[in-house]
This record gives sequence, C-alpha cells and structure tokens, in this order.
Amino acid sequence: MKKTATKAFTNLVSAILLLAFEIWAYIQTLGFKQPKSAKYVKPATFPQVMICGMAIFTVILLIQSILKVVRGMSKYDYDNAPAPSLNPVKNRGIAAALFVIVLCICYSFLFESLGYVLVSAIICAIIMVLIGKRDAKTVVLVSVLVPLVMWFIFYKFLKVNIPMGVLQPLRDLVDKF
Repeated sequence: MKKTATKAFTNLVSAILLLAFEIWAYIQTLGFKQPKSAKYVKPATFPQVMICGMAIFTVILLIQSILKVVRGMSKYDYDNAPAPSLNPVKNRGIAAALFVIVLCICYSFLFESLGYVLVSAIICAIIMVLIGKRDAKTVVLVSVLVPLVMWFIFYKFLKVNIPMGVLQPLRDLVDKF
C-alpha cells in the first residue's frame, strides 16, 4: 500500500494543518486588550494555555506520524490501515458532520431573531433525530424542556439576558413573578 494512503499520512497532514491553526490562534490572543488591573491572569491567559496544551499533543502526533511514514510500519500497525474516505457521498458520518456544521451556522444566524429557546429546541430535535432517537415524546420533551430550563436558570438565577425573539412574552410573564 502506498504510504500516502495510510492513516499515518493523514495524521501527518492533519497535524501540520492543526499546528498552523494553533499558531494563528496564539497570535490572535496576543492582540487581546490587557486591563491595567490584571497583574497575573489576563484575558489571553486561558486561551494561550489551552492552545499550548493542544500544540504539545499536536507536535507529538506530528513526530509519531513522521516516524511512521519515513521508517515504515508493520502490516499489523493500526496506522498502516487505509485512510477513511472524507467523501460525504460514501461516508455517512462525514455527511452528518457537515450537516451539523450547517445547522450550527443556521443557529448563529437565527439566534437573535427567533431567540435562544426556539432555535435551540429546533436544532436539538433535528440532531436527536439525526443520531437515531425516534421516540417522538422523548425528542419533543428533551428538545423543548432543556432549552427552557437552561434559559430560566441563566435568566433568573445568573442574571444573563439571553435573546428570546418571538418568545418575548414568555420573558415578560416570568418577570411578573
């Protein structure tokens, strides 16, 4: 089998792309505004720590992949297997992942106009059906009650103002109590 068709080679390419993204993300954190009152922990501290942690594991993956591609692997090595196809027509998992990405983009566009509860309920129901939940009662109850309860907790207890969109009368009703 050609080395470029193995999982080890795809790991190598993925590690290079991920490392490039991590470098870009770290550079972006350098532009965060630094308040004068923050002496030790600044707004960029947590993202930089997370990026450095990811970069460590990415470098380990990169080194392992380079060694396996250059030195070769035994026929029983897991990374010597053929790389899976990323073609969404052949691989239903990839198609589902792309669909979820499109749903997340739609979520961000509809969030302000329709509101958190309604958009979250719709997206939750779609994803539950997508992953195989077919019991209508469960899908409806979970997709409606979870966003409602989360909104209530954030709005009433944590005092976070979340957009309600068309369900603004619900917020007005809760404010009366």
